[in-house]
Amino acid sequence: MRGERKEGEAGAWKRFEDLIAWQKARALTRKVYEVSATTELCRDYGLRDQMRRAAVSVMSNIAEGLERGSQAELHRFLMITKGSCAELRSQLYVALDVGYLDERRHAELHTLAEETARVLGGLRLAVKGKLSED
Repeated sequence: MRGERKEGEAGAWKRFEDLIAWQKARALTRKVYEVSATTELCRDYGLRDQMRRAAVSVMSNIAEGLERGSQAELHRFLMITKGSCAELRSQLYVALDVGYLDERRHAELHTLAEETARVLGGLRLAVKGKLSED
């Protein structure tokens, strides 16, 4: 993030790349792609592709919501994003339960997904607060 403004302040962002939430989502997506290409998960095309789509959806919806140019649209897209993040966390349990991920990799990805969700939640609340002021 550039400048002195915090993420929740109106006009604090000019580019989605400046958002900490998007940066975390990008790191999560990169890790999902890495793990899904190098573990048993790579052969389960359905689960692998669904996990990748959910991860990409997180970062894409942050970008699209910001680029829409209104607090209401950003808030709506952040709600969708939180859902995609939860979907990915659920899919990580499937991958763990069927033996595609070991406990360490699952914990690493799950923690990153939870961190992303927490940042998204804070951003969503800040945007919602701005909506209430308008």
